[in-house]
Amino acid sequence: MANLKEIRNRISSVSSTMQITSAMKMVSAAKLKKAQDAITAMRPYADKLTELLQNLSASLEGDSGSVYADNRIVNKVLIVSVTSNRGLCGAFNTNILKQSVNLADNVYAGKSVDFVAVGKKANDFLGKRFNVIANHSGVYDDLTFDNVADIAESLMALFTEGAYDRIEIVYNKFKNAATQIVMTEQFLPIVPLEEVEVTASADYTFEPTKLEIIEQLIPKSLKTQLYKGIRDSFASEHGARMTAMHKATDNATEMRDQLKLTYNKARQAAITNEILEIVGGAEALNN
Repeated sequence: MANLKEIRNRISSVSSTMQITSAMKMVSAAKLKKAQDAITAMRPYADKLTELLQNLSASLEGDSGSVYADNRIVNKVLIVSVTSNRGLCGAFNTNILKQSVNLADNVYAGKSVDFVAVGKKANDFLGKRFNVIANHSGVYDDLTFDNVADIAESLMALFTEGAYDRIEIVYNKFKNAATQIVMTEQFLPIVPLEEVEVTASADYTFEPTKLEIIEQLIPKSLKTQLYKGIRDSFASEHGARMTAMHKATDNATEMRDQLKLTYNKARQAAITNEILEIVGGAEALNN
């Protein structure tokens, strides 16, 4: 059995760790509330914008001719991996990195695959094996629509210039504090809606034309799609970190209680031995 001093040191160490994880849990909980409110408020707008674009596209006869809908033979692929800048959030980053590597090694095997990292963890990990053409870790310092729009515009330019034939986004979709869903979305070319029920299309008069409206909506929709993905990931990060720190705090509490029990048993055994030695010495003197 370990000596009492060693057990006391371990109890002190575990207690310090428990205080840190408990503080991180409370900080993440506060940040999660703000991030959750932001993504919850944004989703209806993003979904309605996508629905509007899909209905307009479906009502057009033939191809809209948009440069963002150009389905080319896929030879060069760009994958946007959205992770966090910090760890201590369970499997949050690991799941994204696994999915990103799976896309490169299996789904697009034999293709030329490059990456764009949104988050330090993606840049550090993927940079060891793949070509990371851009790192946007600083976007989390000021997560606004304008900053994300700049990233989206650079991706749109790469596609329209023919540098890449397909662009995919991999991120964590926020469901609740304990659950994040790994999502893989095709960013470009835009995914056509094969079957859309267009209701009462003849009752509307479009000015300017449908085609002009779509050409204005597509860039905005793409920027919104990327912003929603990063916002989802941001909320998921704090939810995952809060859950991970909650579990770490519970484990530290359990370990501390177990160490205290071990310490008390060791101290009791030491006291018992001392009493036995005293009694034995007294008996020896009497004899």
